[in-house]
Amino acid sequence: MGCQCRLCTDTADASLCPQHPTDVDYRVMATFTEFYTTLLGFVNFRLYQSLNLHYPPKLEGQAHAEAKASEDTYALDSESSMEKLASLSASLARVVVPAEEEEAEVDEFPADGQEMVVQQDCRKELEAQEKHKKLFEGLKFFLNREVPREALAFVIRSFGGNVSWDKSLCIGATYDVTDSGITHQIVDRPGQQTPVIGRYYVQPQWVFDSVNARLLLPVADYFPGVQLPPHLSPFVSEKEGDYVPPEKLKLLALQRGEHPGNLNESEEEDEEEDDEGDGDEEGGKEEEEEEDKEAGSEREEEARLTAPQEPRMEGKKPKVMVGTVKLEDKQRLAQEEDSEAKRLAIMMMKKREKYLYNKIMFGKRRKIREANKLVEKRKAHDEAVRSEKKAKKARPE
Repeated sequence: MGCQCRLCTDTADASLCPQHPTDVDYRVMATFTEFYTTLLGFVNFRLYQSLNLHYPPKLEGQAHAEAKASEDTYALDSESSMEKLASLSASLARVVVPAEEEEAEVDEFPADGQEMVVQQDCRKELEAQEKHKKLFEGLKFFLNREVPREALAFVIRSFGGNVSWDKSLCIGATYDVTDSGITHQIVDRPGQQTPVIGRYYVQPQWVFDSVNARLLLPVADYFPGVQLPPHLSPFVSEKEGDYVPPEKLKLLALQRGEHPGNLNESEEEDEEEDDEGDGDEEGGKEEEEEEDKEAGSEREEEARLTAPQEPRMEGKKPKVMVGTVKLEDKQRLAQEEDSEAKRLAIMMMKKREKYLYNKIMFGKRRKIREANKLVEKRKAHDEAVRSEKKAKKARPE
């Protein structure tokens, strides 16, 4: 008996019928699909409940009206509500929690020594997490057409910010581009809009880098048309001996509260020294001549002072001078003792232990070599960029 599907009966061509593999048990797959759908719904329910949100999600303005109409009516029942939920611009309805059921404060018990340090570290980490959740609180963002709307809207709203876009782009826009309260406008095409005073124009990477860095980064590095800084992963932590790029050092300084302008002074000084060295070679020669003259005069003065002493020493017996106590460098002696004890410990190792120790030391030396290679590569890259800038400056307009 042939296939009785609608496609075959309408076209009378069995070659157009979809071929299903016979070695797959679709009943088992349907059972697992139902199981995973139920599991995912339970996980979402627990996640929404932990945030005191309705599940399935409801829009904030529709929760009370729907509760009066029917208990089984949700925001997902209407197409417009579904589109507003998908736009990630409207706030979700929260469950009203009675005052007596509010989350109680964590009890603190007296602790001494190491336990107190652990508690303080945990408290600081919780405070940092709460502060991180409110990173964009009080800021209003407007997204241009060319930027990825869904990802940016999700990240901005997750960290307490307000976001909107053009009404013709997607449903759910809460304010227009002419709103005077907009603090940041996300753009990816320079020169496409008229600048508004009091508003920052930044590229999309500023949002993601600020979230990764847990602070609002300087917007000057993310202006439209500016070459963006390299992306630093928040999941990488350099250990002792690893190569730390200059951008990571700058970020660490910003997290410590230092001013970012002080970090680029050395690079600017190097460029100025290079420029001065290229343009003022004659001045450098004059300085070298003056230094040679000063060195010659110092040698003459030293010879003049030591000359009268030579004849006085002739014919006289050497005097006995009072000895002076020479202070020993305790740190150097301790280092020498440690190195000697380490050398003896290595000599007394067993063959297998010595093999493992040599492998560990080889890994450390290899890490140092790789770090030095990265330093040399970065140095060559910076020199190439610096020479390119000089070539652009020297190029006639």
